[in-house]
Amino acid sequence: MATSSDQIFFNNCLLCLYLIGPPTFISLRFLQAPYGKHNRPGWGPTISPPLAWFLMESPTLWLTLLLFPYGQHSTNPQALILITPFLFHYINRTCLYPLRLYRNIIRKTAPGFPVSVALMAFVFNLLNAYLQSRCVSHYKDYEGDHHGLFWLRFCVGLVVFLGGMGVNVWSDRVLVGLKKEGGGYKIPRGGWFELVSCPNYFGEIVEWVGWVVMTWSWAGLGFLLYTCANLVPRARANHRWYLEKFGEDYPKSRKAVIPFLY
Repeated sequence: MATSSDQIFFNNCLLCLYLIGPPTFISLRFLQAPYGKHNRPGWGPTISPPLAWFLMESPTLWLTLLLFPYGQHSTNPQALILITPFLFHYINRTCLYPLRLYRNIIRKTAPGFPVSVALMAFVFNLLNAYLQSRCVSHYKDYEGDHHGLFWLRFCVGLVVFLGGMGVNVWSDRVLVGLKKEGGGYKIPRGGWFELVSCPNYFGEIVEWVGWVVMTWSWAGLGFLLYTCANLVPRARANHRWYLEKFGEDYPKSRKAVIPFLY
């Protein structure tokens, strides 16, 4: 009975992940979350951005590590290796990225991060951490998966994942470095910034494409689709913001998030 109840709960959470994607995409076409370039009053109390990023991303670490040992495959080497890239990404996003922000932003002038937005992100990360952890540690069928095919998908997906993470981390470093210089927003230049306005978002999307290939799961695909629903409209808004702020000085050849396409 407990197993059946857990399966029902998992399936309902998975359905929820797919259902929240379309309204997220549609709403973000018209209304951007009020942080960073789109910061504006009216969203309640705020906290420092480094603290916000740490708190709202934290479930991806503590909940994943809490749930994973209860999975039927928790000691399976394949499951342990498979969850590692997910944790690797979120060690950076939850711990290292907020530390870089804290060390480099000018705290007297940096706008706060709305608690309401951080709380929504926290709830999403609870949902996603549960799904990815339970998928990898419990519901994925390792025995029915051909051994060689599993490792082929893992290796191909890992290369894609690490490539995307490299772009994501490098882009974040460039943007954080510009914050450290002070004097307001500047046009990012060099590398992937010559192709798109938001290579940090492009890199993260590529990461989760790799995650889909590695996990070969509905949970992984749902996460990728939600990531696109969240990041593509924001990249579009950021691109328009750059064009409006810098006018003729902003490179017209840059796309918003997908090189040469969008």
